[in-house]
Amino acid sequence: MIHETRIIPIDPPNNPRPHVPAKLRSYMGDPRGHWEGNTLVVETTNFIGGRLGIGANGDGVRYSEYLRLVERFTRMNDRSIQYEVTVHDPKTFTASWTVAFPITHESGYQIFEYACHEGNYAMSNILSAACAEEKAEAAEK
Repeated sequence: MIHETRIIPIDPPNNPRPHVPAKLRSYMGDPRGHWEGNTLVVETTNFIGGRLGIGANGDGVRYSEYLRLVERFTRMNDRSIQYEVTVHDPKTFTASWTVAFPITHESGYQIFEYACHEGNYAMSNILSAACAEEKAEAAEK
């Protein structure tokens, strides 16, 4: 439910801390970050393996315990970051592959806390629709 948080230790590229031992695995993996110029590079290993919970009928995308992600976050200007991730999983894919896209800040866009109900218009819309149905049913009687 989008409550996952990653804490990414950031070290100098010439002195990175090692990943935790391979027997320690988690759903979000074990990330390590470093800077290459103005690009934040995050390498994540130690995923549990199996399937992500995203997909038709909850089947998800298969991946193995060998999955390694390398993400790159590059600030392009005051409104955008270029995001790139390379997926390495030799047990699942015949070759590594990369996807990249810009993340832009749109003026007027706001992010609301997912867990709270302030600004949750769905709840008030559901309740007002139910009230309208009740009124319509009462008027027909």
